[in-house]
Amino acid sequence: MADTKKAIALKQTREPPDKWRVLLLLALAELLAMAVWFSASAVVPALTKTWALSDGGQAWLTMSVQIGFVVGALGSAILNLADRFSARWLFAVSGLLAGTSTLLIGALANGLALTLILRFLTGVFLAGVYPVGMKIMATWTKRDRGLAIGLLVGALTLGSAAPHLLRVLGGLGEAWRSVMAAAGGLALLGGAIGALFVREGPYRTVTSRFSWRYAGQIVANREVALANLGYLGHMWELYAMWAWVPVFVLASFEASGTDRNWAGVAAFAIIAIGGLGSLVAGQLADRLGRTTVTGASLAISGLMALVVGFLFGGNAWVLVLALLVWGFAVVADSAQFSAAVSELADPALVGTALTLQTSLGFLLTLFTIRIIPPLQQLVGWRYAFVVLALGPAVGLWAMVRLRRSPAAIKLAGGRR
Repeated sequence: MADTKKAIALKQTREPPDKWRVLLLLALAELLAMAVWFSASAVVPALTKTWALSDGGQAWLTMSVQIGFVVGALGSAILNLADRFSARWLFAVSGLLAGTSTLLIGALANGLALTLILRFLTGVFLAGVYPVGMKIMATWTKRDRGLAIGLLVGALTLGSAAPHLLRVLGGLGEAWRSVMAAAGGLALLGGAIGALFVREGPYRTVTSRFSWRYAGQIVANREVALANLGYLGHMWELYAMWAWVPVFVLASFEASGTDRNWAGVAAFAIIAIGGLGSLVAGQLADRLGRTTVTGASLAISGLMALVVGFLFGGNAWVLVLALLVWGFAVVADSAQFSAAVSELADPALVGTALTLQTSLGFLLTLFTIRIIPPLQQLVGWRYAFVVLALGPAVGLWAMVRLRRSPAAIKLAGGRR
């Protein structure tokens, strides 16, 4: 009997030989699919010139995707889609549809109205990519879950940064259509990779029936709620930073007499370095604990939100260096909030829990993305980002409370 139990335990802990091949391909598919998220935001200067966009119109290019994502994610969470159906096919089809809607912008759009509709649909479809990708990662991992989800969020970060590099390579004017086409093509490729090479792992659980109660059960879990509050504090800051730092950098470069063509390269680097932050934080969180790493990341990113504005119009190298620190820290904790929820929630509801978490987070981003332009008009770039530090402060408080909870023993194999 003892030998039988030992054999079962060994079988459960033995990793499939193709585990990291699948996870790396999943990360690549995520990177390619998420290239459409900021595709329109990256060409805001060209669209503003071509369509005479107001500050509100510029903000809506990003907010429409956020709204679509929230609608798609809330619908998915309520219907338990990520736990009732094949995550592989949900991921792949969603990536293909997100790519198609972005391609249509480049091919058909001649004004803001159609663009916003297609951007909204892009967000709806991406709700089947990001949280579902995290669910697939969770089915492959136990001890190294923080690193694996960190890899996925790192891929998301690089994908989000990619359109800024595409814009640099494509220039301005009517070349914005080429940027949209390139981003849409990358998403199509990501969906195809998901369909052909990605599958769920040995820790997959299935919720075979639909229930309205599942979302309520997740919300009522105190420890999951604390992890979600930390995530909300993080999201308060993240997407407003990603959306407006490229504009901030361009304005600062122009004010200081720096070649504006370098602004796109800087914006790409500032966002993309978050991919490295996600990987580093994932490794550290699996060794030191989730709340330790998320707390440190929140403290650093909140501090940078307070100080970067004072560098506006000054030395470009100093400004970019500070923003690289912010870009590294601002997304480093993201994967760890998701890993924490996957460890604290009912295993049969992990997909729904992650989808609900992301939908609430992206709903919050609608406010912070929209509030930065009027703040900039009111107080200037020096103080516009200060309000973003409120989120990390609340998130840090939630992590302290979670760390003190007895249920925190479930985090990272007992490493709080």
